[in-house]
Amino acid sequence: MIEFVTANMAPIIFASMVLFLLLGFPVAFALAANGVVFGLIGIELGMLGPQLFQALPDRLFGVMANETLLAIPFFTFMGLILERSGMAEDLLDTIGQLFGPIRGGLAYAVVFVGALLAATTGVVAASVISMGLISLPIMLRYGYDKSLACGVIAASGTLAQIIPPSLVLIIMADQLGKSVGDMYAGAFIPGFILSLLYVGYVLLISFIRPQWVPALPPEARALRGGKLLLRVVTTLLPPLFLIFLVLGTIFIGVATPTEGGAMGATGALIMALARKRLNWKLLRQAMESTAKLTTFVLFILIGARIFSLTFYAVDGHRWVEHLLSDLPGGQIGFLIVVNVMVFLLAFFLDFFELSFIIVPLLGPVADKLGIDLIWFGVLLAVNMQTSFMHPPFGFALFFLRSVAPDSVKTTDIYWGAIPFVCIQIIMIALVIAFPQMVTAGLTKEVKIDPDSIIIEAPNYDFSDPVPDEKKP
Repeated sequence: MIEFVTANMAPIIFASMVLFLLLGFPVAFALAANGVVFGLIGIELGMLGPQLFQALPDRLFGVMANETLLAIPFFTFMGLILERSGMAEDLLDTIGQLFGPIRGGLAYAVVFVGALLAATTGVVAASVISMGLISLPIMLRYGYDKSLACGVIAASGTLAQIIPPSLVLIIMADQLGKSVGDMYAGAFIPGFILSLLYVGYVLLISFIRPQWVPALPPEARALRGGKLLLRVVTTLLPPLFLIFLVLGTIFIGVATPTEGGAMGATGALIMALARKRLNWKLLRQAMESTAKLTTFVLFILIGARIFSLTFYAVDGHRWVEHLLSDLPGGQIGFLIVVNVMVFLLAFFLDFFELSFIIVPLLGPVADKLGIDLIWFGVLLAVNMQTSFMHPPFGFALFFLRSVAPDSVKTTDIYWGAIPFVCIQIIMIALVIAFPQMVTAGLTKEVKIDPDSIIIEAPNYDFSDPVPDEKKP
């Protein structure tokens, strides 16, 4: 028995971790407990030295000293302030009036506003809840199909996962050891294309089932002509300026993601103040929610570091590497298996848990196979986006259920989500088939061949030790 445990310590640790997660134990504590318990077992069996846990304080202080993770509370705070200051309500009302005369106009407005909120808030819960409270009752009032309306709102809210400044992209960059700015640049085009796919689906429905997506009646379109144009300009300019303030400064290299997040949080406070909606209650709620989410992330990361300390000490990373690098099909075989695995795990784990547990194990294997890690990170981010849409555990579905009217059944929400999960799977295939949509916007690394380097030095005469100009 002892020989079996010693020879298979890595898969035993991994299986134990999966079992704890499936049983519903808190992720941070399940990871940390596995790391500590199996570390002690390894020391007792003589596999590991007693100095193993002496490295633990340095790993934990490394988490707390990571400046990249500071962007998470900044972007979270920015999103919560904007969501509570009424920006989403103003955008949905204005864009709904703009697209209202055409069939499916409200659904197009939801996708557009979802993409805009994703580029300003980066928080899925804020986007889904805001659009669920504001848009869903209006869509149902004017005869939209319940499942389609719920699916559009939930899917558009999850665009915050892939469109910068997404929190998952920050974590992905940190776990893969890459620049957050490069990860943002790589995810920009896929996020835009995914939004277009949502629009394309609504357009298809407007031809196949026109009764599902009726146009707004004339009496529902209060704003027209010049008044509508003025409203569009005054409503869109502030969030567009905020997007440039955050993402523009990051892309052109003026600010780091952490500095961009700080500017975004400041800009959100100014926008809320300008709307006369900034008060102590709003500020306190945003700060409390930001503190909770940030603490949640750090606890999971600390648990993951404790788990990886023991897992790597027993050569678990080599076990994973051999398991995945020897798959038939090379890179394509690896990508197919990994994406299927992440898709299935997303039924039970959210993107934070997947990022901290799975990505550190997959990244080194992908790098060894010659896969660009920025492209790989964006691919996984698109895949993890489905974790918010999977029935029955998708968080976006739960957020929408919490604010949906009683006339909307849970089954309506689930059936509405399925077509958009299929669209997200199509997007995964497109990223694999056309990697240029991710790599096109990245700064190309200048590769230097050491054999081509020529070092030229002046031809000095070293036979005379004293230069002529210094001789007496």
